[in-house]
Amino acid sequence: MLIDTYGRVATDLRVSLTDRCNLRCTYCMPEEGLQWLAKPDLLSDDEIVRLIDIAVTSLGIEEVRFTGGEPLLRPGLVGIVERIAGLASRPRMSLTTNGIGLKRTAAALKAAGLDRVNVSLDTLRPDVFKALTRRDRHKDVIEGLRAAHDAGLTPVKVNTVLMPGLNHDEAPDLLAWAVEHGYELRFIEQMPLDAQHGWKREGMVTAADILASLRTRFELTPEGDRERGSAPAERWIVDGGPHRVGVIASVTRPFCAACDRTRLTADGQIRTCLFATEETDLREALRSGAPDEEIARVWRLAMWGKKAGSGLDDPSFLQPERPMSAIGG
Repeated sequence: MLIDTYGRVATDLRVSLTDRCNLRCTYCMPEEGLQWLAKPDLLSDDEIVRLIDIAVTSLGIEEVRFTGGEPLLRPGLVGIVERIAGLASRPRMSLTTNGIGLKRTAAALKAAGLDRVNVSLDTLRPDVFKALTRRDRHKDVIEGLRAAHDAGLTPVKVNTVLMPGLNHDEAPDLLAWAVEHGYELRFIEQMPLDAQHGWKREGMVTAADILASLRTRFELTPEGDRERGSAPAERWIVDGGPHRVGVIASVTRPFCAACDRTRLTADGQIRTCLFATEETDLREALRSGAPDEEIARVWRLAMWGKKAGSGLDDPSFLQPERPMSAIGG
């Protein structure tokens, strides 16, 4: 198992397939983009499949989430999913995406073995979308969501970040829209993972703000019959059900004590936390001919040293050098 000194066991693996993205969200990266990883530095399809196989067969991983950057930009994505689905101990597989390429890929991903998707959408207003992402692709995301739903990549979850002065007032409208279309909406507090290091705690839209806004239109009942466990989202039943809404309060209500995640970057580094300042290199071990047992040993050792929490509540907190797009969500 991937166990740490606090007794937490990692069963959820987040795999970043690329650091590239076709949007330029203001809370993630500058308008001009970033210096992307060089192709030789990226794990190959074979290396990704091998590491996931080790994680599943030797380390107790039960769920794999593909992330980016934008994972739909990875040319071999469908093939990777198909190969993982063929493992003897098949993990559950999901994908976090901006949705732009889903219209053309949703059916193929479902056929390959993907179970479901999380799609990022922060606004229902095309003009606000353009201001937030610096791209005019709102229609593509809406069509991608519909394609994912029609392909059976369900439940389709929609991830939303509210930003002051841009979309902070849209929470009720977004929930009404999600309920209408059968999507599960999850609001995520903005986290200090932007490349510009411009995040400020003061003025951010908090979980408390979001819930207060939702309650102006909806009755929200805590989902008391379900243990939250390691799930990052606290969930509420909307107007008596069956629909639910989630809030991921990484900043104001951290859930580190039950964390069950381990992370693999696109260039083969193990991260024990989104906010970790240290990484463990598996790519070098792979390319130097290390056997599976040695790679598993290095991975276990990395996770054993996982810290108690993200440190966001510590006045001395330092934002990691890598932004979210290079870490994987």
